[in-house]
This record gives sequence, structure tokens and C-alpha cells, in this order.
Amino acid sequence: MIRSFTFNVEMKQFAYLTGRSLATFKRDFEKIFHRSPGRWLHQKRLAQADYLIREKGKKPSDVYLEVGFEDLSHFSFAFKKEFGKAPSLVGAGT
Repeated sequence: MIRSFTFNVEMKQFAYLTGRSLATFKRDFEKIFHRSPGRWLHQKRLAQADYLIREKGKKPSDVYLEVGFEDLSHFSFAFKKEFGKAPSLVGAGT
């Protein structure tokens, strides 16, 4: 999942690749990471977006697809909810 978090892979595909049923994959994942695989994926994408915007100076409109979001408004909403600031207000050096 670490190598492919930016791709829109269905959770059942991750389960299949680990040789588990979807329910077992989710249960095992949560035991190890203390969050659901969906939540982990969401947070990983947002953290990568924050890095790209803050450290690399990229624009949110260029980043959201790169990190696996399909909709800019959903990305902006999720980013603000996670970090308390809209991605457009975050920039290099802030």
C-alpha cells in the first residue's frame, strides 16, 4: 500500500494481494496500524499533499490528482479538515 497509495486501487484488491478476505485484511490492518486501511490511505495522501505544497511549492490544483484524489473540492475539504487550513493558504515556508 505504501508504494501504491496514490493509485485508486480498491481495498478488495489489496486484500487479494495479501491473500486475505476483505474482512480479514481490514481486521489485520487495523490491529497493526490502529486505524482502518481506508483512513490510513486518506491520511497518507493528505500528508503527501501537504509535503508537496509546503516543501515543494506545488499548487493544490496540481497536487490533488498526483496524490490520488479525484476531485479538487473534496481534496480541499479533506485537507482543511485534517490540517485546519485550506491547501491554498499553505505554501513553501509557512
